[in-house]
Amino acid sequence: MTRSLRIAFLGNDRWSVPSLLALSESDHELVAVLTAVPRPAGRGNELRPTPVAEAARATRLPLVEAETVKEGPGLDALAASRPDLLVVVAYGEILPQAVLDLPRVAPVNLHFSMLPALRGASPVQTALLLGLEETGATTIVMDAGMDTGPVILQRAERIEPQDDSGSLGSRLATIGAEVLVESAERLATGTAQPRPQDDARATFTKRIGPDDRPRSGPRTSRSSAPRRSTHRARPARSSRRPRRGSSWPRGRAVSGRSSSRPPDASA
Repeated sequence: MTRSLRIAFLGNDRWSVPSLLALSESDHELVAVLTAVPRPAGRGNELRPTPVAEAARATRLPLVEAETVKEGPGLDALAASRPDLLVVVAYGEILPQAVLDLPRVAPVNLHFSMLPALRGASPVQTALLLGLEETGATTIVMDAGMDTGPVILQRAERIEPQDDSGSLGSRLATIGAEVLVESAERLATGTAQPRPQDDARATFTKRIGPDDRPRSGPRTSRSSAPRRSTHRARPARSSRRPRRGSSWPRGRAVSGRSSSRPPDASA
């Protein structure tokens, strides 16, 4: 039987929303949803809440809009929620050690690539710019590096010739939500076996500028990037398993460099 986990969710982007909604419909309890304060947007510069704030209000989830979770009301609300899991999906803030240490079980990040491929802030656009045939979604236990934490689960997704960042990102957000919920289930039951990434195979995203827009039409050629033969991560070879409810070991970290930034933001 799955034990219900208390989950605090950090996200800002439209691609964060499928994960938020999937967790809200799971057997786990969303005890806090933290997102950025409304920002001026549109021609009238009217204050506009984040997509996560709009989704949380529509589903009556406990919402906190804060400038930061590093200090002040954001950090206070996060700490007061006493989370078992801290889930980060396209949040956009470097998280200090004090935040990563808050969850009792683990801080978990959803990244839109097949790690260790495309570590960094723009995995969706970079996959398109490189003409890759395949990408995916990966959950990791956040550590000190840039998307370097142990892999919990991952699922591959083919990039279609007609894909742009909007269509591919939306699809990965949906797939990632499924991977995230399954990761939470495994962490809750103590059956998760995060496996280390192979740093020798790591690739990195590029800084996206105004001239780095993938063509909107079909691409005629693609790179021969390594293909993954499995759609989900294999368990770690280590026989070590945590006691139920125990936390995964984490190094000294100032993570948030683990793809907590919106996946295709250039800032």
